[in-house]
Amino acid sequence: MGMDGTEAGAIDMERQQRRLTGRLRWAGAHRRVRAFAEGRAVADSRDTRIVWEPGRVVAQYAVPIADLDAELVDGEPFVPADRLPGVLTPRNPFAMHSTTGTAWSLRLPSGAVLAGAAFVPDDPALSAHALLDWRAFDEWREEDEVVVGHPHDPFQRIDCLASDQHVVVRTGDVVLAETTRPVLLRETHLQDRWYIPRADVRMDLLVPSDSRTVCAYKGTASYWSTALGDRVISDVAWSYETPLHDGAPIGGMLCFYDDRVTVEVG
Repeated sequence: MGMDGTEAGAIDMERQQRRLTGRLRWAGAHRRVRAFAEGRAVADSRDTRIVWEPGRVVAQYAVPIADLDAELVDGEPFVPADRLPGVLTPRNPFAMHSTTGTAWSLRLPSGAVLAGAAFVPDDPALSAHALLDWRAFDEWREEDEVVVGHPHDPFQRIDCLASDQHVVVRTGDVVLAETTRPVLLRETHLQDRWYIPRADVRMDLLVPSDSRTVCAYKGTASYWSTALGDRVISDVAWSYETPLHDGAPIGGMLCFYDDRVTVEVG
């Protein structure tokens, strides 16, 4: 035992966080959070909590019920299904809860109803807060900054590191990109990604895709595909043309999926 009565031995924090993913967890947001619908703030609170339901890899905001400018209506007690996916991602609907509680709709002052947009867990630490469905609202703000994608995770960050490593991207014998001035992007819990200046990419071998994704830290990504002979590789690379400030160093650069092409480093 340690001097403070806890178990002796250093703790691997990454492993510790993975151990907790099956638990209901929360952290204080420590900032003003607002959710807008119909041009007005339906939620406006300085006591918002960031909540991870068991198995959820992305957090949700939980706002004190007293700070909602809306009425909780049509409550239905909720018990999780016996079998849920081991990991719940943003692709899994808000209604797929993994803890007991009550599912509610929100009646706005206009009379409009946001069906199933709130969930109040039974857990005493959260029973005075309502988890809110991100997609039910038109806009979210932390202080006066617009937040996209999902709430910011206080235990996650991105680092953009200029590098002089030699990075080559190829498919078969064709080199799609080669550089000695990449930017290494490290994001907590995710694999490293290498972003390559556009001048070092064979843009003549790429065509824009209609695909788009949103990252809470980097912004909206545009995608690129390639066609070499009869072989088409869809969405082989992506770029953030106008990234959020955390991703500013990778603006306009391209990153390739290393499971669709070969990415050699070193």
